[in-house]
Amino acid sequence: MRRTTPIAFAAAALLLAGCGSQSGGDSGSGTGSGDNGKVSPSASAPSSGSGCVPHVELTAADNGRTVCLAKGGELRLTLDGTKSRPWKPVAASGTALKAINAGFVIQPGDASAAYQAVAAGKAELTSSRPLCAEPTAPGQVSCKGIEEWKVTVTVP
Repeated sequence: MRRTTPIAFAAAALLLAGCGSQSGGDSGSGTGSGDNGKVSPSASAPSSGSGCVPHVELTAADNGRTVCLAKGGELRLTLDGTKSRPWKPVAASGTALKAINAGFVIQPGDASAAYQAVAAGKAELTSSRPLCAEPTAPGQVSCKGIEEWKVTVTVP
């Protein structure tokens, strides 16, 4: 019989804790469910006095939304892709956000980014990926469609 070490239990607990913290997945470009384009803050973050959130986590399901992020707040996003349909690195326009360390991308095809709200204004976060996988055998039809992802961030 094989003994399991406490380190293995600790590693498993950390892995499971991380698995439940994000929603979404390899979903398409859904726009959400009637929430007027606002993204809810993470469960652990209280709202600031401006009505904007100090912390928000985004996924592919947040495509098309507008987020109000308090100055000094953090925004993190993970777009779950696949090896055959990878997300391009996230691009940010404007001067309202400053890129910060997003950590490691674990799965091929995923895109991950993190930003801090540093100035009043608007920023757009964008990425894209192939709409379908490239053919794997000669004679198959090629798909040239692109799935685009965009979120607008407002910093008061």
